[in-house]
Amino acid sequence: MNRKKKPLLQQVVVEDYAAEGKALSKIDGKVIFIEGAVPGDVVDVQLSKSKKEWGEGKAVHFHSFSPDRVTPFCEHFGVCGGCKWQMLPYEKQLQYKQNEVVQNLKRIGKVQLPAIQPIIGCTETARYRNKLEFTFSNRRYLLPNEIAAAKDAAIDQENALGFHVPRLFDKVIDINTCHLMAEPVNAIKNTIRAYAKENNLTFYDIRFHHGWLRTLIVRVATTGEVMVNVCFGYDDEKERVRLFDHLLKQVPGITTLLYTINPKKNDTIYDLEPKAYHGKGYIIEKLEKLQFKIGPKSFFQTNTRQGERLYQVTRELACLTGNETVYDLYCGTGSIGLFVSDKAKKIIGVETVQEAITDAWENAALNNIEHAKFFAGDVIDVCTSEFFQEHGKPDVVITDPPRAGMHEKLVRKILETSAPLVVYVSCNPATQARDLNLLDEKYEVTHVQPVDMFPHTHHIENVVQLKLRG
Repeated sequence: MNRKKKPLLQQVVVEDYAAEGKALSKIDGKVIFIEGAVPGDVVDVQLSKSKKEWGEGKAVHFHSFSPDRVTPFCEHFGVCGGCKWQMLPYEKQLQYKQNEVVQNLKRIGKVQLPAIQPIIGCTETARYRNKLEFTFSNRRYLLPNEIAAAKDAAIDQENALGFHVPRLFDKVIDINTCHLMAEPVNAIKNTIRAYAKENNLTFYDIRFHHGWLRTLIVRVATTGEVMVNVCFGYDDEKERVRLFDHLLKQVPGITTLLYTINPKKNDTIYDLEPKAYHGKGYIIEKLEKLQFKIGPKSFFQTNTRQGERLYQVTRELACLTGNETVYDLYCGTGSIGLFVSDKAKKIIGVETVQEAITDAWENAALNNIEHAKFFAGDVIDVCTSEFFQEHGKPDVVITDPPRAGMHEKLVRKILETSAPLVVYVSCNPATQARDLNLLDEKYEVTHVQPVDMFPHTHHIENVVQLKLRG
């Protein structure tokens, strides 16, 4: 009988970090991306993928540890898919993120660059998120030591409430304490799980699509308001009322409690209608003096404090005097446009998601901002020559696209309109660099400011100012 051979182990010294938070080294001149290691570690790597010029593998044995390593603060580190850089000091994380921005802009952008500013780090490196989503599952992920201890004995499947295991769609890690968000997030999660287990409430089975409890979404604002949305596979009013009354009694800090009935095979709620059981159905968040209404389906920067700093950088680089027409492309709920509005003559926001545009109009009204207008539709379809003619030629374009970057047609439209100044906010410096290469036809990069929004992860934001040549 043929048995599949395990990939050979190779001993390497980890040299550096690559994009996506993976360490890298070389074996026989081939670049190897290594999971679970940091620069300075000496490890045995088990290769899982081997191409002509590169490979992927996992550190399975450590001969010696890097002097830069620190002890991770979370009990779920190494199993949970988040916070993969906890074993690195935060100063080192910022160093590698800065380097990633520099390398992407130089290697992919291939444009002339000014001196890149030092990255702006977070003052709070834990409990910085304002939103988390947990999953209920009747298939708890079993840790390797649990399986080893059981040997050949059968292990009963257990219910879990936590995060999906990376690359395993039907397994969920049972999370006791998550350090990404301030309390009462853990109190809410643990109270619901304990009550559900005590009362034999069914956790969702993602393989066969049955069960009552599906997902739990918690938002905590800097104003102190707390929103909880529990998603159910079907409605059971009697059990729902009992669960919610118990939760509100145990965690009285909840200001808004909602529920969403989701009979679909996916967990998205954007085509569903959350209903309020307790409270006004939304919370209020603040950025500087502005208020923002956050509903259960609203998009908002998930790190409020650092999001405020990101918007301050954007406003500074927009160089507004009060006379400019500003186009806010991929505007979401209008947060950037509204944030800079007191220094602009007119704000025009464009966003694909209709619900986000509805929120943008409400947020403008909430802050008595009358010189901002918002339009729903694909940016490349909305931003026609006729649209610019109707609403005014842009003096400043602020663009904050998704990770895929801007559509090439939009880049061409920006080139065509020849706005004097463009501020490009990006959550993916690689696609940003690609777009800068196209914009180089008419624009020069005049300022680059990296901003770290998510400590202990490889994710990074980067803000670039471009000025029209001549």
